[in-house]
Amino acid sequence: MTHSSPSAARFLDACFGRAVDRPPVWMMRQAGRYLPEYREVRRNVSFLDLCRRPDLAVEVSLQPFRRFQPDGVIFFSDILVPIAAMGAKVEFGDGGPHLPEPVRAASDVDRLHRFDPSAAVPFTGEILAALRNAVGERAAVLGFAGAPWTLASYLIEGGGSRSFAVIKQMMGRDPETLRRLLDLLADVVGDVLSFQIASGAQAVQLFDTWAGELTARDYRAWALPAAARAISRIRLSTPHRTPVILFVNGCAHLIEAMAESGADVLSVDWRLSLREARRRAPGLALQGNLDPGLLLGPPEEVTRRVGDLVAETGGRAHIVNLGHGVLPETSIESAAAFFDAVRIGTTEMLKANG
Repeated sequence: MTHSSPSAARFLDACFGRAVDRPPVWMMRQAGRYLPEYREVRRNVSFLDLCRRPDLAVEVSLQPFRRFQPDGVIFFSDILVPIAAMGAKVEFGDGGPHLPEPVRAASDVDRLHRFDPSAAVPFTGEILAALRNAVGERAAVLGFAGAPWTLASYLIEGGGSRSFAVIKQMMGRDPETLRRLLDLLADVVGDVLSFQIASGAQAVQLFDTWAGELTARDYRAWALPAAARAISRIRLSTPHRTPVILFVNGCAHLIEAMAESGADVLSVDWRLSLREARRRAPGLALQGNLDPGLLLGPPEEVTRRVGDLVAETGGRAHIVNLGHGVLPETSIESAAAFFDAVRIGTTEMLKANG
């Protein structure tokens, strides 16, 4: 019989495939616009200042923890914070991030550089240390970074994109420059995540949001080697094995390749069932994969669908999460139902099953 565990231990045990009393649960974009207390903080500060101010970043990171008691608390930041520290100009507006000086040639890569995270982004370490102190063993503290392919997409496209035409053009016409950029980004990401771990992060997640736009062949040629390089750098820089979670949005055709990255956990979106993901990547822990749109519906439907999700895994096989970030229109009641369905519902289910 598995006994009840502190939430931090439960989360870490699940990452390594160990038995847990119930599946751990958290939500991507856990702190954010669906919370009225977040919107209140955000009224008086810019997004970038919020990322850089430890007092405010800790406050908004803890807001969902106070409400929902998730098993993981992810620190508030943005994947483009390290890009600015590399020397790129990054602007945040209502339409999302904008990079007014995109990378289009080898000379543009020359303008970017590695950096010492403790000197260039010390606030990230302060935030993580404060969170670790605040939550103790009641939750695992999570760090994160954008994966190299996704960061390269922002740098080359100059922001978000529908077609990713510019970076795909570089794949064919200037592969040497793209490879050099991805190698640089992999080293930066490895350094950043290693610093986060040293500062207090107990697990880290790589967000490769745009890698699902690649074919499986191109993912293996471009995004996978860069992600694997970043993860390998973390392993070399940290004395103890810290769980690394790899998230790729639109990963149904990539799951076998993702399993070769060196990550401990694969985070799966809602387009691929967990049962199928388990069949295709049998040796790794899974995270996911409720459609965030379902949280726009009534709480009772959320409860039912989370119960189905957990039943699909046998109750103990993964970290419950959304298949992408929580939507700003989500009601507090439906968010609470998501967490309660795991914390209360799965405990009752496991007891009933002996």
